[in-house]
Amino acid sequence: MVYPVSYNDYAKKTPLLDRFIRYALIPTGSDPESAASPSAAREFDLARVLESELRALGAKDVTLSEKGVVTATIPASSGAEKAPVILLNSHMDTSPEASCEGIHPQVAEAWNGEAIALDPENKIRLDPEVFPELRRHIGEDIICTDGRTLLGADDKAGVAAIMNAAEWFLTHPEDPHAEIRILFTPDEEIGRGTDSVDVPGLRASYGFTIDGGDVGGLESETFNAATARVTFTGISVHPGSAKGKMVNAAKLAARFISLLPESESPEETEGHEGFFHPISISGGVEHAEVILIIRDHDRGAFEDRKMWLAALVQNFDTGRAAPAQVVIQDQYRNMRDYLAGHENILDLAHAAYRDCGIEPIEEPVRGGTDGAFFSAKGLPCPNVFTGGLNYHGIYECIPAQSLEKAANAVIAILRRSASLTLNS
Repeated sequence: MVYPVSYNDYAKKTPLLDRFIRYALIPTGSDPESAASPSAAREFDLARVLESELRALGAKDVTLSEKGVVTATIPASSGAEKAPVILLNSHMDTSPEASCEGIHPQVAEAWNGEAIALDPENKIRLDPEVFPELRRHIGEDIICTDGRTLLGADDKAGVAAIMNAAEWFLTHPEDPHAEIRILFTPDEEIGRGTDSVDVPGLRASYGFTIDGGDVGGLESETFNAATARVTFTGISVHPGSAKGKMVNAAKLAARFISLLPESESPEETEGHEGFFHPISISGGVEHAEVILIIRDHDRGAFEDRKMWLAALVQNFDTGRAAPAQVVIQDQYRNMRDYLAGHENILDLAHAAYRDCGIEPIEEPVRGGTDGAFFSAKGLPCPNVFTGGLNYHGIYECIPAQSLEKAANAVIAILRRSASLTLNS
């Protein structure tokens, strides 16, 4: 068993790691139940920090909108003024699926491959038997949680990598680079990250989201995605006289979930395999609601999934109660559909990775990024790794060395942007 030390006691801090931890300690969880924009006022706390830091670094056109969107510009280096403008984007919010309050980062230094005791008292361990991808990082310094909150590497590692690059090019303007547009967005985790972004107003020709996972990841294919809200209306009667009268909406919802194919759930699928995933069940006797997400890389299979779910609801037996109802809403499409013809953008990233001694690994994203939305709006935007692992929960972590590699890759991409010619 490995017992990590507090980040405060970690001996190998760097400015990049300190920057990441500083951002991670600011609670920015988004709220899917809120109609506000941003969904949680606390998202402004990090946005204001980034706005202030960008101004202090000397970035141009720094803005923080009333919707919590931060933008800035770094002028092109001499001789690269005609190169296509490049966008860098990360999101500031963290997943609402785990607490973001009171984050206490820890570090397992020179990790030896044994389980990491996040919270010894409650026997919460980061175990490579459960998370085998950790084994790729034996010998590295694993930044992890204390078992009570998420860490925030998704996507504050991306934010830190972009800010690190901003500082580099603003203090080394002679280092070749195209004009850089920086964009930090709220509410990505609840599917609203680009709702308040004026894509044409960004004046960028292409870009990269810095929102990926393990080292080497370069993602140009996402899920097709939709949400489904299924509602059940029961019949409430006093329990003492309910026989033959009551219909319990909560029990209807539970029975409905049991009809979803277990083999087509997130925990049973990988690669290009799609799924149905109930993310919320709420209610009582009179009213209950199930919220699901629907995912598939293949467009045809995605449409089939939506039709199958709609038919399941339509044919669901509610007995004496009113029929169940469903509203299905598309969220985003597979980014692959929009990147055809823009292979030279991926070629640029491949070359930049190799400049840093990193071999690119192209795999489908089992999720989505704001880049999928940008790509759909005519701004091709693949996704670059941050180094983080096990997002959206208490087992989230990031090897310190992986974050350093991500930051180096971002700088290398920007260097190569100075000489890129886009396909027409």
